[in-house]
Amino acid sequence: MEKRTFKTFGLFATATLITAFSACQNKDTKTTETKKTDSSTAAVSATEKIVFVNQDSLLNKYEYYKDLKTKFEGKTKNAQADMQAKGQAFQREVAQYQQSASTLAADQRKSTEERLARKQQELQTYQQNAGGALQNEQAVETEKLYDKVAGYLKTYAKEKGYKMVLSYTKGSTILFADESLDVTSDVIKGLNAEYTKK
Repeated sequence: MEKRTFKTFGLFATATLITAFSACQNKDTKTTETKKTDSSTAAVSATEKIVFVNQDSLLNKYEYYKDLKTKFEGKTKNAQADMQAKGQAFQREVAQYQQSASTLAADQRKSTEERLARKQQELQTYQQNAGGALQNEQAVETEKLYDKVAGYLKTYAKEKGYKMVLSYTKGSTILFADESLDVTSDVIKGLNAEYTKK
């Protein structure tokens, strides 16, 4: 369960990045092709119709995403602790049976082994169901995250007169992006302001 829940959370984070912005990279890891400028985010010219958002920076600084990530890290830890407790209890029961097996009658051994086999199967089913439920909840939250970001960007672009807002990340199909077109900070401010209102 531990590996599965970490993998599940990793998939959630990856899906969030891919769904919301199409890839994941660190803003601090700038490509050498990105042109450095001293202009701020707000200095994007009104004649510029295409701007970009650094997708990783956006999510890492978006309070809603941070809260979501914390929430699922907590749920993952709780699920792991629950599974560990159940697994340890089952192991103790098996160990007790193994210690007393030689003193039990054949029919008692058989019924105990069948009961333990059923219990092991129930434990595995519980683990799968818990992992599936967590994965489903993460998928729902990923969709909400995408809707929030996409909805905000649509409004933002319309207000600013932009025709297109691209996502920028190292290794993406955008090979060069002038930093004067980077509106990430402005978008983060707006998203966080919108989130704190709720």
